[in-house]
Amino acid sequence: MIDSFLNYVVWDPNPAVFSGFDRLRWYSLFFAMGFIISQQFMVYFFRKEGQKEELVDKLTIYMVLATIIGARLGHVLFYEPERYLSNPIDILKVWEGGLASHGAAIAILLALWLYAKRTPGQSYLWIVDRIVIVTAMTGALIRFGNLMNSEIGGKDTLSDSGFVYARSAEEILESLRVPIESIEAYKPDNRENELQGNGIVPVNIEIQISKGNFTLENLESTLRSDIKYALTQFNSTKTYFAEEPESELRLNIIEQQGKFIATVETFGRAKYPTQIYESLSYFAIFLFLLAIWFKYKEKVPEGLLLGIFLITVFGMRFVWEFLKENQVEFEDAMKYNMGQILSIPLVIGGVFLVIRALRTNKITTKRA
Repeated sequence: MIDSFLNYVVWDPNPAVFSGFDRLRWYSLFFAMGFIISQQFMVYFFRKEGQKEELVDKLTIYMVLATIIGARLGHVLFYEPERYLSNPIDILKVWEGGLASHGAAIAILLALWLYAKRTPGQSYLWIVDRIVIVTAMTGALIRFGNLMNSEIGGKDTLSDSGFVYARSAEEILESLRVPIESIEAYKPDNRENELQGNGIVPVNIEIQISKGNFTLENLESTLRSDIKYALTQFNSTKTYFAEEPESELRLNIIEQQGKFIATVETFGRAKYPTQIYESLSYFAIFLFLLAIWFKYKEKVPEGLLLGIFLITVFGMRFVWEFLKENQVEFEDAMKYNMGQILSIPLVIGGVFLVIRALRTNKITTKRA
């Protein structure tokens, strides 16, 4: 029982890199890092293969625009077309979230076609084969950014292992009708006997409150009604927490050094940390593609690395989607969600490219 108690994590990092400065978020930081690091890799690739390094700046512009525009339009068209087409101006509100990797993949392939068409000496497949190496690395960083944002999480594990995503509940509790100094959800050390092996796991929430004009009695009355409502009536908290609506709130309040400390004993839902699974998968694919390039460089048949990328990245995406929460409501009625459906043609395209590249290389080798 105690071993199981150690297997879950209460996850609630602040999505802002610096507390009090919400504009710089971990997701944005990792997104930008992906492009910065990718640019340096591309400079190295170009240098080693005798290409002009200054072309990387031009290539980067194509990549950045394609990724942002494609990912946004992909989400709009694949996931919420009615919402955005009825309010087109909302399409521009990228800061509100809503990016789709499949849309980014399609846009990048189109943008690189335009780049290759306007850049003599570089074929389309040659440039795409190098781009997919760094794209896999960037994907790994972006998924880690999703983890820091506590978004795109997995389904319930139905066991006492996994992540309890507590950030959304903390943000809702910050709107309580009391002067809050801090809120922190954590895994308690003394409630292991409450584990049942079904994925409903003990979580404590500590709320520090300025004393103000509150007495212990009226503060407790306010907190009991407000916290109960916050934990049971919002979709975001019901997704990640398992507070019983009909039961009495387990609340303890003490007065300490001119403030109140309220501790709520509740339960969370252990979820699969699919952001970690995807991030590690994409990083492994990045290392594999990079190893192929290091060993063979210009000897790699054109289209082979792109084909491997499409098969592995979107093949793994198809698998991990089985463990992820659906992103939009209409997916609940589907056997395979939109992410899986969109992955299938990309995997098939990857198989075609690998067969084509190997067949072309075989014919070239025979002629040589």
